[in-house]
Amino acid sequence: MPHVVIAGAGIVGLSCAWYAQRNGWTVTLVDKDFEGDRASHGNAGGIAISECIPLSLAGLGLKPLKWLLDPVGPLSIRPSHLLNLLPWYLGLRKVSRPENFIQISKALADLNAYSLNAFEEMLKDIGLENEIHHKGALTVYEKESTFKAESRDWEIKRSHGVKFREVNTTELIQLEPNLSNKFEMGVMIEDWAHINDPLFIVQTLRKVIQQRGGEFIKGTVTSIAIDRPNQAGVVVDDLRTIYADKAVIATGAWSKNLASSIGDNVLIESERGYNTTLPQSAKLLNREVIFAERMFVATPLSIGLRIGGAAEFAGLNAAPNFKRSDALLSLGRNFIQNLDETNPKKWMGNRPTTADSLPVIGPSGRHKHVLYAFGHGHLGLTQSASTAQLLFSHLNNDSCPINPSPYLISRFG
Repeated sequence: MPHVVIAGAGIVGLSCAWYAQRNGWTVTLVDKDFEGDRASHGNAGGIAISECIPLSLAGLGLKPLKWLLDPVGPLSIRPSHLLNLLPWYLGLRKVSRPENFIQISKALADLNAYSLNAFEEMLKDIGLENEIHHKGALTVYEKESTFKAESRDWEIKRSHGVKFREVNTTELIQLEPNLSNKFEMGVMIEDWAHINDPLFIVQTLRKVIQQRGGEFIKGTVTSIAIDRPNQAGVVVDDLRTIYADKAVIATGAWSKNLASSIGDNVLIESERGYNTTLPQSAKLLNREVIFAERMFVATPLSIGLRIGGAAEFAGLNAAPNFKRSDALLSLGRNFIQNLDETNPKKWMGNRPTTADSLPVIGPSGRHKHVLYAFGHGHLGLTQSASTAQLLFSHLNNDSCPINPSPYLISRFG
C-alpha cells in the first residue's frame, strides 16, 4: 500500500488523512500536540460555502484606519509585527485589481461548490451525520444603505450560484426572535450550514483514523526532507526523519517556514481570531447570524452560543489579548437579547490567511512528492473535506475535479 505522512492534525490534516485511508493509503500523522488547542477547535462552526469574496481593502476608504485606531476594534496590527507584515500587505493590495478579484472569487466559489457535499460525506462516514444543521445563515444590517453598498459582492455571489434572499424586519423577528430591533433588514443565505461542535468533529476524526490503522507520532515538524528521489519526508524535532511516498504539509499558519525549508515561498500570515462562548445561551439563536457592520458572528453550538470575530495581526508567538473576546461579548450583548453570561469561555486561534485569500493545495514546486494543504483563512472547516478530495487527485495522479492551478504554491513565485 502507498504511504503518506501528514504534518498537522487540525481539521484539514485530519480530513486529508481520512480521505487517503479511504482510498487505500497507509497514513502517518505527525503533530506537536494532538490534543492541543488550534483553530480547528474554536472556529465559529459554519459551513460557509457562500463565502467567495476575497479579503480586499478596495472601496473601504478610511474604515481600516478607524478600525486600527480602536484598540479592540475588528482589525488590529501589533506595532512589533508591522515590518513582518509588509510583504503580505503588498500581496493583499494586488487582490483589489479587478481582474485578480474576479479570478480569485471564482476559484473560491469553485472549491466551495464541492465543500458541503464533501463535508457531509465525511461526517456520515465517521458516524456524525446528525452533527450538522441546514438552517442557512442570516446576515443582518443596521442600515439598508450598508447592504446597498455591498451590492457588488452579493451579485458576484449570485453569479457563482449562491442562493440568498432579502429579509424584512417582520421576517427577521420571526426567524430570530432574540435579535434586538436595531436592524433594518437582513439577507438569508440558504445554502449555509453549521455544526454542533468543531472540537467534537476533530476528536472523532482523530479517533476513527487511529482505529483504521493510522499511526500518530507526537513531535514538532521542523523541516521537509527531499533527499530521496522517489520519496519525501518530514524531520521531527530535528532528530529523525519520517519518509513516505508522499509528504503532506497541513500545519496551518506554521506552514510558511516548512515550505521555505525547501525553497517554496508563500505569503501567509496568522490572522488571529477571538471568541467568547456562553454555555447557557445556545438556544437563543436558530442559525449562524452575521452582523454586517460590526464584523462579528454568533453561532448556536451544542456547547453554547459562540460570539466571534476580529482580525489581529501579531505573529504566531504574541500573547493573546482577551480584551478582544470581551469586546465581542459586549457587541453580542448589544444585539442579542436575553444573554446568559454565566461561565463565559474565551478563546484565541491562529487563522492561516494567504494574501490572496486562496488556500495552498497541491504539489510543491521543488519536489513532486511534497504536497501542501494549508492557508484556508476563515474557511478551514468549510473547505476541509473538499481540500482532501482535491489533494487526493494529486496523490493518486487522477484528473482534478476543478482547475487546480489557482491553489498551487507556485503562484507566489
